[in-house]
Amino acid sequence: MKIRVIGGGLAGPEAALTAARLGCQVDLYEMRALVDGKPRLTPAHQTTSFGELVCSNSLKSESPHTAPWLLKQEMRHAGSALLRIADETAVPAGHALAVDRIEFSQRISAAIAAQPAIRVIREEVERLDPPDSSGAMLTIVATGPLTAPALSTEIERITGAGRLAFYDSISPIVDAESIDMDRVYFAARWDKGTADYINCPMDRAEYDRFYDALLAAEPAESKDWEQLEYFEGCLPIEVLARRGRDTLRFGPMKPVGLRDPRTGKTPWAVVQLRKENLRADSYNLVGFQNHLKYGEQARVLRLIPGLENARFLRYGQIHRNTYICAPALLDQTLRLKTANWLMFAGQISGVEGYTESIATGMLAGIFAAAIARGGQPAPVPRATALGSLVHYITHADAKNFQPANITFDLLEPLEETLRKRVRDKKERHRIQCERALNAFDAWLASTIPAPRRN
Repeated sequence: MKIRVIGGGLAGPEAALTAARLGCQVDLYEMRALVDGKPRLTPAHQTTSFGELVCSNSLKSESPHTAPWLLKQEMRHAGSALLRIADETAVPAGHALAVDRIEFSQRISAAIAAQPAIRVIREEVERLDPPDSSGAMLTIVATGPLTAPALSTEIERITGAGRLAFYDSISPIVDAESIDMDRVYFAARWDKGTADYINCPMDRAEYDRFYDALLAAEPAESKDWEQLEYFEGCLPIEVLARRGRDTLRFGPMKPVGLRDPRTGKTPWAVVQLRKENLRADSYNLVGFQNHLKYGEQARVLRLIPGLENARFLRYGQIHRNTYICAPALLDQTLRLKTANWLMFAGQISGVEGYTESIATGMLAGIFAAAIARGGQPAPVPRATALGSLVHYITHADAKNFQPANITFDLLEPLEETLRKRVRDKKERHRIQCERALNAFDAWLASTIPAPRRN
């Protein structure tokens, strides 16, 4: 069976590489292309490369026995192609896995080009046609948050359920040479991992001046058709600020665990900067996604100590995020309940985050390969991180559905007797992770032919 994968972000390439590795022929469609020598892009992309990261460059925590770590461990056990590339292109980021975004994207593109079972087709897909008598074809839709209007309309037609939409924000990036290093310090929160983050400390007066300027800043213009429905886990900083003067100090500007080694004191507030690449020539402002005019961003952000003369390589901006109502539409093998030849993966399926998108792409590739072999894919066990994530998007309350990151709240809790005996939360998480990896490995052994797993 030939597999058709639509989307060249994160989930699509992972699905294509996984299915190809497991013996499938894959047509990978991507609408970004060179047309008459000029790039045709989306509002948020800057290149036509596969796997371009348009927001943060972090794939979250690598601290053992955390939920993001567990999800990545399961993906590593399954041989995720993109996670392997992420590991190869990692940049120092304390206890997080962050990547050199350019190298990451280039290596994904190279891996696809080197896979003879994948045919890349640079054109926009506007229709989702069922298999015909000329040969069965399973389609994986992995078009992500910027699904084109024509395909969105087609998805509405097929699902009959419409689509939900909210808006993600992109954090600004500054030139490292423009940072005043005399006013900042390197540290990781609670000294976990290596001190790879630049910390810009603020006293109370500096914070108040920044806060007042942020509230007064002029927002970017929204188009008439835009209805700004932000995802709670990725709110623009100015939206957070409107919730109260101290909201930022308990959110992206939280100072706890970031004692200034020069003074021995904890600042009133802190802005953290994270490396964008191995050369450390650019840094992004962690948690500073916003929807302000570019000139306003420059004025307000230069009130941050150390960024008085900052050169911005990229300003924050808003982009649309489209996703289906997965609880009403998908089964636990990511197939549409009313059309089992159609699968969804990545952010359009209702997960949030880079790692989660890659993970569902990998899972779609595994499921597609199982179907191609003439079998029926077995859902991932609920006890695992990936199984819990899929369980959430397929079983949540459809009326109030919002995309989700992986958290321990999604995993099956320990049995009550064990919870009473093990009081320490870290130990509970360790036990959950051990159980999850054992369950995942057992599922993997029964699902993927051993010679093709790595």
